[in-house]
Amino acid sequence: MLDAEPTDVLELDELWSFVKLVVIRFGLIALCRRTRQVVAYVGGQRNDKTCTDLRCRIPSDYFNLATCSDYWSSYAEVFNPKTHRSVGKHTGLTNLVERFNATLRNRLGRFTRKTLSISKKKENYEAVLHMFLLKYNLDMKDKWIACQI
Repeated sequence: MLDAEPTDVLELDELWSFVKLVVIRFGLIALCRRTRQVVAYVGGQRNDKTCTDLRCRIPSDYFNLATCSDYWSSYAEVFNPKTHRSVGKHTGLTNLVERFNATLRNRLGRFTRKTLSISKKKENYEAVLHMFLLKYNLDMKDKWIACQI
């Protein structure tokens, strides 16, 4: 992962998907706006504990940076009110993380909305997500380095 800079901003969002035909909000993502890398993610239910887990998984370099999210109340409660900003989609301040979620749904059938392409085991679901994020971050790092040359 690329190093954080003081002016970096993290965009936060949730992922919807299906496990055994049950709609769940499975994951929370923190994406760096400048590098377009996913700096942290966590799976779980939509609650304060999962949001706290996401906050704890953010690397120390990125921990005190500004954050933007939608109006889900847990973000405002868990993230520092001095650096966190809750915004609507119309502002465009969470466009990159929303675009990332669309890319994820496009590339991985397990994350497609309202489909029968589902995971039967939560462990398989998590493994596929983890592998995708590793490859995605490596690709973003390579693109970033190529742009700097």
